[in-house]
Amino acid sequence: MTIAAHIQGRARIRAGRVGEGLALLDEAMVAITAGETSAGITCWIYCSVIDACHEVHEVQRAREWTVALNAWCDAQPQFSGVFSGVCRIHRAELLQLGGAWTDAVREAGLAGEQLTQGYGEAMAGPAFYRRGEVHRLRGEARHAEEAYRSASRYGGQTQPGLALLRLAQGRTDAAAAGIRRALAETADRLARSRLLPAYVEIMLAVPDVAGARAGATELAEIGEVHDAAALRAWSAYTRGAVHLADGGPEAALPALRQAWRLWRDLDMPYEAARARLLVGLACRALHDEDTAAMELDAAHQVFIRLGAVPDATRAEGLLHAHHAPDTAGLSARELEVLRLVAAGKTNHAIAADLFLSDRTVERHVSNILSKLGVGSRTAAAAYAFEHGIHSPAT
Repeated sequence: MTIAAHIQGRARIRAGRVGEGLALLDEAMVAITAGETSAGITCWIYCSVIDACHEVHEVQRAREWTVALNAWCDAQPQFSGVFSGVCRIHRAELLQLGGAWTDAVREAGLAGEQLTQGYGEAMAGPAFYRRGEVHRLRGEARHAEEAYRSASRYGGQTQPGLALLRLAQGRTDAAAAGIRRALAETADRLARSRLLPAYVEIMLAVPDVAGARAGATELAEIGEVHDAAALRAWSAYTRGAVHLADGGPEAALPALRQAWRLWRDLDMPYEAARARLLVGLACRALHDEDTAAMELDAAHQVFIRLGAVPDATRAEGLLHAHHAPDTAGLSARELEVLRLVAAGKTNHAIAADLFLSDRTVERHVSNILSKLGVGSRTAAAAYAFEHGIHSPAT
């Protein structure tokens, strides 16, 4: 009966009936925790239920059952091999989400060591991938690359982590190619939901705002079917990021604050800090520099505490951007035009404001795009917001 409830639960989740599925999994776990099943069945269902929780972004449930599983494994010395290795992978991911990155690396490393010995080798890939993720977030590119290669060697996935590493290295073409390929060959909607946040981020960097918007829309549609707080947070974050990049800070703020609140309540400090960083940029775009500075500083402090060196460096730069904006060699007149572009004005409106001809404004915009190395007005506006180049409040 316990096995049947568990299998029905997973089947309902795959059919999109997540609430019913989770209720059945909880029913199975009642029997498990009551000691009504054999050790082999207990271990299998524990791991399967936690895997299902990760699949549907049920972070809180995954935490609760992982704690219970860890305690059970500690009391079962006969399962000191492959099963404890799988347990360590789940533990490593939850430690990463909770901000305990040093512990996460240790657990992922131990999982890799255990699983590469004997018949657990086929499950070692996710352990190395998890280790690579923490190294990437710390800015340890060489170690991250080695971990992703090991994950691939054992048949594990390397995306979206590898694409995000390429993005951090400034290799946007490689990042875009990697994430597009991964998304193209992934049909399962829940599996796609784990790729889409990275896809949106990379498309905004390319820049391909239309592609990013499509990714955010798909993620929202998946979230409507598979309702989970973490998935709602990612949906809100990507929606806010797209609004911000598209010159809509007013629309971005509610979504970004929703993402921050959800991640805060889920005890996911890194993701919450990233949301606050974008909140700061949206406030800056709306000329509220006091709030922008407080939000950016709050994000900066979390990044420092976590050891997220790349994010801390970026946040520190943004904190001081309004004092000494990076003008990228733009002339005074080009800066005026860029500020008006960032305000959402058309070439004709800019020409009227600056008493220039439409043709002159077109030439200035072309020069601005060339100097900034971007391919669209939207990307130029995003550069202006991020580097503190905006029109004074009127």
